[in-house]
Amino acid sequence: FSERLGVPDFFSLDVWRASIGELLGTAVLVFMLDTIVISTLESDTKMPNLILSILAAVIITILLLAVVPVSGGHINPVISFSAALVGIISMSRAIIYIMAQCVGAILGALALKAVVSSAIEGTFSLGGCTVTVIAPGPNGPVTVGLETAQALWLEIFCTFVFLFASIWMAYDQRQAKALGHVTVLSIVGVVLGLLVFISTTVTAKKGYAGAGINPARCFGPAIVRGGHLWDGHWIFWVGPTIGCVAFYVYTKIIPTKHFNAEYEYKHDFVGVVK
Repeated sequence: FSERLGVPDFFSLDVWRASIGELLGTAVLVFMLDTIVISTLESDTKMPNLILSILAAVIITILLLAVVPVSGGHINPVISFSAALVGIISMSRAIIYIMAQCVGAILGALALKAVVSSAIEGTFSLGGCTVTVIAPGPNGPVTVGLETAQALWLEIFCTFVFLFASIWMAYDQRQAKALGHVTVLSIVGVVLGLLVFISTTVTAKKGYAGAGINPARCFGPAIVRGGHLWDGHWIFWVGPTIGCVAFYVYTKIIPTKHFNAEYEYKHDFVGVVK
């Protein structure tokens, strides 16, 4: 039973050394992604969320390519937890990775705090994940943002789509081998960028930072900045967890060997007509 859970991984030096890649990768991700969030919002561009989505896709792809040889390229608790459920890695390794990712996110947020002014840090919440913010109103401060249920459903849907549309290519050895690491990880980055764009565009709510799809990225700034970043922070953990479980259920429903054209073109339409 301990072997199935991967308990020996807790005592494996190689696993802990691999987690360093997850730690550094997540730290760089948080630093760069939150910097992009602040810079795009600070600029006077007409569609900052479009620029943010494109740059996020590029950054995520590059970092995944850098971390893949070290630890498998997760830098996201969603990927680690989903990989553990599917059985690609042990639950013990997933726990180690997620802890490393959270520590890395804190370090990345601390690095960002060290290079930005206190005014920018306060105005943009250090680029963290927010559901609501306190904004000045005609009759005093008011809370603006997205409702809890809406934000939770967005996290669930976006996480499931992320796993379904991109990560499954990496999980399926046939797909990964046929497409290659560069193509697969590029697709992962593009899908994440699209989901960020969709979640920030479809709501168009000031105060809502968009779907996190990465609890560690939300956790780092919340620890460092604190304050209202903790308001609704549980959504960025519970939503992706439900999305991962839903995706795992999907993997148990589909055929074990997945779709395989073992009959070649037997059901070709023209052939059937002939």
